[in-house]
Amino acid sequence: MAQVSAGVDPARSAVFAPFSDLGRAELVERRLQDAITSGVLHDGERLPSESQLGRRLGVAVVTAREALEALRDAGLIQTRRGRDGGSFVTFDRDTARRFTDERIRALSRVELRDASLHYSAIAGMAAELAADRAGDEDVRGLRELSDQEDLSSESGARRAVARFQLEVAALSQSPRLVREELRLQAEIGTLIWLGLRDEENRIRSRTARLAELDAIGDADTEAARAIAVRRIAGSVEWLLDEKARLEVAAEAVQQPEPSLR
Repeated sequence: MAQVSAGVDPARSAVFAPFSDLGRAELVERRLQDAITSGVLHDGERLPSESQLGRRLGVAVVTAREALEALRDAGLIQTRRGRDGGSFVTFDRDTARRFTDERIRALSRVELRDASLHYSAIAGMAAELAADRAGDEDVRGLRELSDQEDLSSESGARRAVARFQLEVAALSQSPRLVREELRLQAEIGTLIWLGLRDEENRIRSRTARLAELDAIGDADTEAARAIAVRRIAGSVEWLLDEKARLEVAAEAVQQPEPSLR
């Protein structure tokens, strides 16, 4: 089966995937921030050193250093000196929620819909090619992985979706699609799959993935593509609704209290 290496967590792989061009500190900061606030990187986890981070992300050491400094100033990591020192994630649920909400409000609806179209195109084509090219053994392997999914938490559901997306891309037998899927997971996956914080959405997502898997097993290219596109579109629609809710809540807070005179 042309699948992701056993034992590899696709969501974590996306965090440390190299940037396609020279990354700015802000981009590195945002990627790591998303990984921390979404739970992909866990509280207390030690991050790679500045030099290691620079090599893995394909950026200069000074860029990695600036990003880590910004995360430290934001209270998302702590740095300890000594032999067992390094930069460690300090996950706080309230802080993580605040950062995520700010990120959602900062993106325009046009940007979110554009991201949806791009991701849908990649995911849809990967599913279509997988349905055309995957063999019975490939499908059985993907079903076995699906049976092992842990949907009891948001982080578990994110890992399940990340792995499914990458496995389908791998079954397309297109290295370019695999690389683009990995890049999109790193850049916008944490936002697009934000709805997985709700148990109902986790169940809905699994149902859709199983339907897509059935279509791939039946070599139904059209259905596989359509289901993949709908899954991404549905996630973005939830995100747009969440953005609207956050904006209304922010406006309510900013409204001056009525005069008692």
